[in-house]
Formats: sequence, structure tokens, C-alpha cells
Amino acid sequence: MRSKSSYVLKLLLVFTLVFPLLAACGINKKIEENYPLESVNGSGASTSYVYRAAGVSVPEVAKALTDESKPQQASPEKKDHMFLVYSDRVIHLQQDTAKPEDTLIEVDSKEYVRDNYSSSFLQGYLVASVIGSLFDNGRYGHGTYRGYDDRGTYKPAGGTYRAPSTQEKKAIPPMTVTRTGSIFKRSKNTDSSTKPGSGGVLGNPSKGKITRDTDSGKKSGGWLTPRKSSKPKTRVGFGRVSRRR
Repeated sequence: MRSKSSYVLKLLLVFTLVFPLLAACGINKKIEENYPLESVNGSGASTSYVYRAAGVSVPEVAKALTDESKPQQASPEKKDHMFLVYSDRVIHLQQDTAKPEDTLIEVDSKEYVRDNYSSSFLQGYLVASVIGSLFDNGRYGHGTYRGYDDRGTYKPAGGTYRAPSTQEKKAIPPMTVTRTGSIFKRSKNTDSSTKPGSGGVLGNPSKGKITRDTDSGKKSGGWLTPRKSSKPKTRVGFGRVSRRR
């Protein structure tokens, strides 16, 4: 009975870890296939990607995205600003003041939100528990940024928005998972010899020689210094041969 319950707990744990990733992939594909990328800001784990939904209102875009992947929280329906909070990002939907018929879809990593947004601004859209978790209970959220549409007045703390490159236009909104590592490439001219105990290869494996011990005082030979052979000893003796009768 205990083993069965343990198996069920493991399945639930796997589901809770995998499901947010699958949901993020679904929302990525939905945005990529339906809306063109307009602007990019940030680098590394702190990024902001802006897409344009031409001729579609903020509530309509919010419904299309939530139908594709249910967020952890969606702000109340409004025509000018709405927020969708996912496990690794915050989607800020904004009515474009220059083109009110269009919606700007700003996909911000949580790091970008922490570094740039004002927590007081988000209090009008998200519940206190989500805001507290997002800004680490007041550690972050001291910026003045209020979204891409207001970037001229409320500028982000770091970087400026720019037109995306050709490669970025082909890319989906990035997953904000930070990984570090190193790749080493062996050079053809690198000396392969290393000190003993360093875990490397001692000497050049493609070349080598056997040296003979020149110390004449040693009589015994090893596998590198073969023993010198000596002339076999002979003995001279006398005797006779008799025939059996």
C-alpha cells in the first residue's frame, strides 16, 4: 500500500514539473504563429519581446491566449491593460495609444518585470499574493516602467527597445531557464603531456622510445634492460664404453 501511494506522489510531482513547461511551449507557439514580433529589449534572463495583434482588442487577445494555455492568474478584463501570469513569464497586453484598434503583446521574463516594473502599478491588476511572489515581498518592484506603450514616459531601467533582427523574428519567446557550462575543444597543436596525477595523458601517445640502462654495475636486467646472454659452459671428461655380452 505504501509503495502504491509513493508511486502516485511521484507521478504528481512529475506532472507539476512538466505541465508548466508544456503550457509555456503552447503559449509560445500561439504567439509565434499569430502575431509578428515588433520590438526586443534586454539580454540573458531579463528579456522583453513585443508583438502586435493588428485589429484585435485587448480582451480578445487575452481570451485567445488563455484558451490556449491557462495562466496562473489573469487580471480582470479591461480594454487598455491586462496581465497574464505564467510560471516563467508575464504577458502584458496593452492597447496601442497610436493605433487604438491594435493590441501590443509584451512577453516579459519575470526577471525583467522585477528589474523594471513598479509594484504599485501592478496592484491595480494582480492580487497581492502574486505581486508579493513576483517581487520577492518587496525586494524588487521599485522601477517606474509601465509597459512598452508608455516607454517614452516610463522608461525601463536598463536597455532600450530596438527592432528585432531577422534571426529574432524567427525565434519563439525564450524560456527563461538559465544554464551554465563550458565546452572544451582539443587543439591539434596542444601538448598532450600533463603532470602525474592531473588525470591527463602522460607523454605523446603517438611517439615513444625505449632506452637501455647503461649502468654496468647492475647485473640483473628489467623489461627495459634485457639481461646479457653469456657463453654456455662446457666440461671435458674421460670414460669408456663397454659392450654388453
